[in-house]
Amino acid sequence: MKDTEKRDDEAPEAVAEEAGEQPVEEQPAEPSEPAEPSEPAEQDEAVPERADELTDEADADDADEAEALEGIEADGVEAEEDAIAADLDKARAEAESYLDDLRRLQADFDNYRKRTLREQTARAAAASQALVARLLPVLDNFELAVSSAERSRDFDRMLKGVEMVFGELREVLEAEGLVRIEAEGKPFDPERHEAVIAVEEEDTEPGMVVDIVRAGYELRGKVLRPAMVKVAK
Repeated sequence: MKDTEKRDDEAPEAVAEEAGEQPVEEQPAEPSEPAEPSEPAEQDEAVPERADELTDEADADDADEAEALEGIEADGVEAEEDAIAADLDKARAEAESYLDDLRRLQADFDNYRKRTLREQTARAAAASQALVARLLPVLDNFELAVSSAERSRDFDRMLKGVEMVFGELREVLEAEGLVRIEAEGKPFDPERHEAVIAVEEEDTEPGMVVDIVRAGYELRGKVLRPAMVKVAK
């Protein structure tokens, strides 16, 4: 095996001698320049940096968008607060207007009440004045009757004078709406009569008025004083 290898090594030299050429020494292989890093490697190193930049840009965009949203929300809240404040001011103005109207209405009502009270008082005073003015002649006639009775001591003249004055008084009161309540011989009416005693009466139905103790009167249809009566039982 070694002989064969030797012959193989000597064969080129023999061929070279035959050709008249010197054997060429093998030149040592020049060291190859170090291979420059390929672009993909650079790209591999740049990818994380680019990703970080993209992440930073995305974060910045998100932050800007969040700030924009916050600004929009703040503007919306501020606008809503302004609207609420405007509505509140409007409501307050309306409340003040209603309060002023109520105060004026209350003042008008107080004035109306006072004016009505004054008018009622004035009407009552005028009515009393008119009634007293109509009773003055009756008073004069009473004085004349008493004076005449004292001088003459005539019972018949005094009776006539009293009857005359009584008639005048009754006319004045009837003109004012005073009416005597009819009771004797009428069924007992608790709204117009006041029973003071129950008596037994022959030929009289129970519950009928048999006698008047004190006269009762109505003024313009309203019972001014009920009649005191005796009622059959």
